[in-house]
Amino acid sequence: MSSLMSSENPSQTEYDALFLNSRREAIIIFFVWLAGLVWAVPYCYLNGYQGNIDPENIETIWGIPSWLFGGIFVPWIVADLFTTWFCFFYMTDDDLGETHEEADLQEEIAEMHVAEGKRVESGKKETEL
Repeated sequence: MSSLMSSENPSQTEYDALFLNSRREAIIIFFVWLAGLVWAVPYCYLNGYQGNIDPENIETIWGIPSWLFGGIFVPWIVADLFTTWFCFFYMTDDDLGETHEEADLQEEIAEMHVAEGKRVESGKKETEL
């Protein structure tokens, strides 16, 4: 048992490239999302929800309240641009290995036939009783 434990040292585990790329991409996406959240919520709160606001004196950019433009519209456009760049130029297309679709399909069909055969047999037994 001690030989098993020594060979499975967690600090020396080698991860698959697919896992490493996926983890890296997920971490980047999470931090970009977090940055958008940290920008949008405080910005909209501080600039949009002020005490007595007179609707006649609200600043607008292209007809949109300025706090909404800077707090929602701009981060949305930045997120769209980042997503486009990230998906088309940064993400790696890893090899997922060989597909065994034909074998899997044949196995699934065989299982369905076995299950149907059992249902038919159990149906016959029920009618006989």
